[in-house]
Amino acid sequence: MAKFVIPRKTVYRLSLYFRIVERLFQNRIDTVSSAALAKAAGVKPTQLRKDLTYFGQFGTRGLGYKVESLERQLASVLRTARFQPVILVGAGNLGSALIHYDGFAKEGFEIVAAFDIRPGRAKGGHLKISILPMDRLKSFVSEHSVKLAILTVPGTSAQVVTNALVEAGIQAILNFSTIILQVPSNVVVNNVNLAIELENLSYFIT
Repeated sequence: MAKFVIPRKTVYRLSLYFRIVERLFQNRIDTVSSAALAKAAGVKPTQLRKDLTYFGQFGTRGLGYKVESLERQLASVLRTARFQPVILVGAGNLGSALIHYDGFAKEGFEIVAAFDIRPGRAKGGHLKISILPMDRLKSFVSEHSVKLAILTVPGTSAQVVTNALVEAGIQAILNFSTIILQVPSNVVVNNVNLAIELENLSYFIT
């Protein structure tokens, strides 16, 4: 089935399943039931089975899923089995913190360069990557076949920077700015608004 017909929420849940199955594989667990996997992911078994059927039949009724096979197939579906370069735009406090975060590489992603209107503003000590001026963005994306970008610029400039990313060939953006970005239908945006997440959590505090 073509990738574009898969619901975004399903893709998100597949990422959760993959991380759970990956831990099982590392712990040398051979099989896992749909009930156990669904419970660990916080979904119903029927939802789990429905999500996995987008990509064929993974398991065997009554026997569950072969962990090694499921881990390999999910990795292939999510493209985490191969290196995915990422660029970051906005090397302020948040951007610098993300540059220093080593968890991306463990998941098959690597921030290969960062861009800023003031290349020397990155904070937090020595960086392993270059902070480049914005006029290098388009050529860098083309030369390194980058499709993913992290956006950590102020809301006032986020749309202008997004337009530049789209023009350069970026197809997916993780947006930490506070505005809703306008992008073509072939570009995917995931929004991360920390204030909204805290507000949501505060609702459950008694």
